[in-house]
Amino acid sequence: MTASSGAASPVDHAPAPTWRRVLSHADFEIRGLVRNGEQLLLTLVLPMLVLVVLGRTSLVDLGPDRMAVVAPGVLALAVMSTSFTSQAISTAFDRRAGVLRLLATTPLGRSGLVAGKVVAVLAVEAAQVLLLAGVAVALGWRPTGVAGAALVLVLGTAAFVALALLLAGTVRAEAVLAGANLLWVLLLVGGGIVVPVDLLPGPLAALAGLLPSGALGEGLRAAFDGQGIAWGPVLVLVIWTGAASTLVARTFRWT
Repeated sequence: MTASSGAASPVDHAPAPTWRRVLSHADFEIRGLVRNGEQLLLTLVLPMLVLVVLGRTSLVDLGPDRMAVVAPGVLALAVMSTSFTSQAISTAFDRRAGVLRLLATTPLGRSGLVAGKVVAVLAVEAAQVLLLAGVAVALGWRPTGVAGAALVLVLGTAAFVALALLLAGTVRAEAVLAGANLLWVLLLVGGGIVVPVDLLPGPLAALAGLLPSGALGEGLRAAFDGQGIAWGPVLVLVIWTGAASTLVARTFRWT
């Protein structure tokens, strides 16, 4: 007897290609950020407020060309907000809820999950940079050295994502929430990210220059000012990225 013409064909259960799984997870991460009002406040509203207030007032003496100092610092602040504070908090609560453990057992896998997070962060940062830079230009900023600045932005993102995963993978979610927000405030005020390192008090200036916040802020200011790539800040960012990534590989807990 021949098989019935109405018989169903075998279902293909093969997983989607890796790149598609990664992009799908990145889309999930971006949608989660957009729906979260607190994260939007942190990643976009507050950096915009800092840009306008410091760019248009004399609260801090930043020299004759305020926007040349403020705009790169605000871009650095936006990168830190998205790649560190937002990622640390969201990853920590996903870990507590068991989402990380579940996704790690799917075809996405652990490496795909991390890759999706990185793609999402880069996509959000691209939108942040375009919007904030557009406002800064409208306020009188005239940047140069965009290629060098892009390199510093990528390195800063890598360092802060690694630090976010280190914090989220080793500390309770509630402690991550408090700690990440506290660090955001401390680095904004004294981390060399918006206010240049050389304008901070002596001991604090020496410390800020060795922090990823200070390195990112100084690297962007140098690049956008047409001074080329500042290799000192680049080296600091590379060291932080390598050290934090090594610790993440050894200590990150998925549950």
